[in-house]
This record gives sequence, C-alpha cells and structure tokens, in this order.
Amino acid sequence: MPATAEAQVKVLEEKNCGIPPFSKRVTESTNAPLSATGIDILQINIGYTCNLLCLHCHVDAGPDRKEVMTRQTMLECINALKKSSIKTVDITGGAPEMNPEFRWFIEQIRAAVCDITILVRTNLTLLTGNEKYRDLPEFFKQHRITLIASLPCYVKADVDKMRGTGVFDRSIKALKLLNSLGYGKEESNLELNLVFNPEGPSLPGEQQQLEQEYRKRLFDEYGILFSHLYTITNMPISRFLNDLIENGHYCDYMTLLAENYNALAVKNLMCRTILSVGWDGTLYDCDFNQMLHLSLAKSAPQHISGFSEERLRSRRIIVGQHCYGCTAGAGSSCQGSLL
Repeated sequence: MPATAEAQVKVLEEKNCGIPPFSKRVTESTNAPLSATGIDILQINIGYTCNLLCLHCHVDAGPDRKEVMTRQTMLECINALKKSSIKTVDITGGAPEMNPEFRWFIEQIRAAVCDITILVRTNLTLLTGNEKYRDLPEFFKQHRITLIASLPCYVKADVDKMRGTGVFDRSIKALKLLNSLGYGKEESNLELNLVFNPEGPSLPGEQQQLEQEYRKRLFDEYGILFSHLYTITNMPISRFLNDLIENGHYCDYMTLLAENYNALAVKNLMCRTILSVGWDGTLYDCDFNQMLHLSLAKSAPQHISGFSEERLRSRRIIVGQHCYGCTAGAGSSCQGSLL
C-alpha cells in the first residue's frame, strides 16, 4: 500500500482508470484554471495526534502521530489573522484538543481578534473520558466556540465499525453533556454541528434529508439536539485510499466520483475561499492537499510566516485526481455539501 504522501500522489496520477485529469475537466467546464476568490476561512491543523483510528480518516491521524504545532507557529497564525480580513478560523487535527497548546491558542485568538468566529472540529470522545479534557465543554462555552463534531452515522454498530468499539456510546454521552450546556439549542447561539461520512465507497445522501433523519433518530432515542448536519464525501487519500486499493474498489470509486462531476459545485469549492495551514506552518489550498504534501503554487507565500492576503486571495489552486471527491454530486467541503 502507498504509505507516503508522495506515493499516494503517484497512484492518483498514474492509476487513472480511464478518467480524464481533473485539471482538464475543470478548465473545460469553467473556461479557466481553478483559482481562489478570497480568504474567508483560515483552517489550521494543529496536529495529527488523535485518540482514534477511523477507517475513513483523510489525515491518517492516530495515537502514534507526533506532528504537533508549536506555540511559535500558532503566534505566526495569530499575526496573520490580525493583519487580514479573515472572519473565521477553523481549528482541526487529528484531535486538536490533544495539542498541549490548544487552550492557550484559542485564548490568544479570542484576545487578538475578538469578533472572529472560531470553529473547532472534535471527535467528541475526549470530552467525557480522560480527566485532562473534562473542562473542555465549559471552555468551549466560555469562548463561544462553534463545534463541528464527527458522528458518521446514528447507528451504533456502523459508528463503532468505522471508528472503534465504544465510540458511539462515548459520542452520545458527550453530545448530551454539550446539550446540557446549551449547545445545539437554538436560543443559546452555541452551534453544535454534526458530520456524516458514508461507511464505504459511495456518495453521501442528500444533506437536508439526512439532517432530518439524524434529528428524529437522535432526539427520539437519546433526546439530543444539534444545529446542522454536514455531509462530507470520503476523499480518496490516506487511510481511505489504502482501503480502496486493498479491497479492489479504487477504480470503481474514482469512476463514481468522475461520473458524478458537477460543474455547478466548482464555483463553491472550499479551496477558493479557504487557506489551510499545516502543523509546521506550511500553507496549502485545502486540508486534503495538505495530506498529499501539495503545497501552494510557487508564486504564493509557502509558509504562514510570510502571509500576504493580497498575494494569496487570487492564487491559482493546485489540483489533482482526488479533487473529484469535492465536485461529485452535490459537492463536498469541510462545511458540508456545496449545492
């Protein structure tokens, strides 16, 4: 199996399954190469360490990953935010809560740019387990954090199959705790958003319909409320790519993505309005490119220390075959479907 990012890029480029290059497809359908239109969100991956080993994880995160953002790089991110017009920061991982500087980072962002929206992507399971993290729900509420929580299904057996035995029950416990603090309740303005991923090599269902199903099942069975559901297509990279190859589903899945290419989704692609920061400060067009080590076009700053909104907001986007995952069907992004 292709273990390194470079090996995965080689597979995506050379094992084309008869599918045209994504760059050609997008240029033909839009009459121009893909480019950014601004920077609305600074997405910061503060480390690949995680307490889980999810089958669909595009980060290949886990307990053995040692890549963790330092306080110095975090300060460089804050400096970039202070001199930009960016209104949202999206903190992700791994499990971002496991970075030792996680709380300090959020406090410093809130102090430096008081009106900014701070998103945190959580797998929920840390919030009710280890004593080290039990203060986090109250911390999130205190700092008005918008939470984006992984819950790839409302069926226990499916979640545990994808994420590990006992994960579903721990997630439900965490959601109930967050609800008790006001999260997910309309009157509180504390957003609690859930994320759905398909169990295998298939496209997600229609987002609004799935959200209705989630609402009914989670409330009827557990009394749980949430704000929104985001459906995200499984990207053919990292752990999921290895699984596709190992089980002989790679070409079938890539063909599925390519056959469902939707030109209407291109204008809303997240890479056009987001800038991704790796744990070491390297800049990327999106979190998926980060995992494949596909850094920005050479004409743009390569590290957060050289941040220039003027030079970055209209940059040419680096694309590859994995990008078909974001343009299939209703489209996919870190904030759910695009259409």
